[in-house]
Amino acid sequence: MSLAAEFIENEWYVVRHSGEMPEVAFYSSLYFLTEADEGPRLGLSEEQIRPLKEAAAHRYREIVLRDLQQDNRQMTIYRGVSRSIINYKRYQKFSSRQQLEIKGFSGEVAAALLLFLVTEVVEVGKGLRQSVINCSFNELNSFAVEIGLVPDALPAGIASLCDS
Repeated sequence: MSLAAEFIENEWYVVRHSGEMPEVAFYSSLYFLTEADEGPRLGLSEEQIRPLKEAAAHRYREIVLRDLQQDNRQMTIYRGVSRSIINYKRYQKFSSRQQLEIKGFSGEVAAALLLFLVTEVVEVGKGLRQSVINCSFNELNSFAVEIGLVPDALPAGIASLCDS
């Protein structure tokens, strides 16, 4: 493995396992690899940069879905539906700017959202816990339409569980 490939692989790992801001990690890695005084100052081709872009996109996908998983509700990593909406929009903008294809992800998000909301309605309705939906019904409904759900596809009773 060449020295350049090793540097790129190390930065791929940093981007792929970054925290809440994959785009920031991507640009930081790109800066380190190409311009930073303490970096290797590589001249990178698009082919060499692409894995870093894809690592950021995968991380975005991971954090979007993370906040639509019931098992994560009680964990400190959980940020709520509101954060999932924000990260989905960030993911779309990043992918558009970087010319990455995002086919199929909206369907995956739609399925995860519906499952999350149905479970939420059932469990809160049975008095098992309080709702964790941290966005308004209008925000939730707009997001649902954006990811391809038909208007009024959200489960009955969900509006009363949303923030006002």
